[in-house]
Amino acid sequence: MTSPPIDPAHDASGHRARLRRRLVEGGPDALLDHELIEYLLALAIPRRDTKPMARALLAEFGGLGPLLSADAGSLTRAGLSDGVVAAIKIAEASALRLLHSEVKDRDVLSDWQALADYLRADMAYRAVERVRVLHLNTKNVLIRDELVSEGSVDQAAVHVREIVKRALELGSAALIIVHNHPSGDPEPSRQDVALTRDLIAAAKPLGITIHDHIVVGTKGQTSLRSTGLL
Repeated sequence: MTSPPIDPAHDASGHRARLRRRLVEGGPDALLDHELIEYLLALAIPRRDTKPMARALLAEFGGLGPLLSADAGSLTRAGLSDGVVAAIKIAEASALRLLHSEVKDRDVLSDWQALADYLRADMAYRAVERVRVLHLNTKNVLIRDELVSEGSVDQAAVHVREIVKRALELGSAALIIVHNHPSGDPEPSRQDVALTRDLIAAAKPLGITIHDHIVVGTKGQTSLRSTGLL
């Protein structure tokens, strides 16, 4: 007896139901990276088999982190619709919001790993260099996290005077400078060290402490203070 042909739409629906069950019952680790993206895409494109697209996107962008961190223009050039781009950016925003909540209103120096996780998720996979300043109060609680510069693939303009001026406006007691290396290598450059020392020199007379300068890359993070460069 010949089996009836499989309805592709029904089969896809059953596959997604199995993914959903594994995710709900087993948690985030229950699905592989391509399955997470496959299910995410299915929410934006409900009548299409999204597994091939998920695998292709992860291969093109180099993994889950680079895909979620890709800017909207890059995603659009990859052939994705506005709806799919929005779904990917919502996933990224939700992840960053969750990680940021772990460092907000807390002593960031006492929970350095939470800070490191947030910075890696936010900056490690960026295609251009970004510089941000974390403003802390006298208890080392994060009071403001500001992006101060976004540059080319290997350089971002940073103005010491503007950083110090902003710290005075916010009443910051201390700062942590963070920037990424799009090359992936977190080794600080001579310019990174020079910038940090200039900031220390400008901020110290005003009673503002520069706790650290962290360089983020896909290969890890480097603290200038922990390496003795400050």
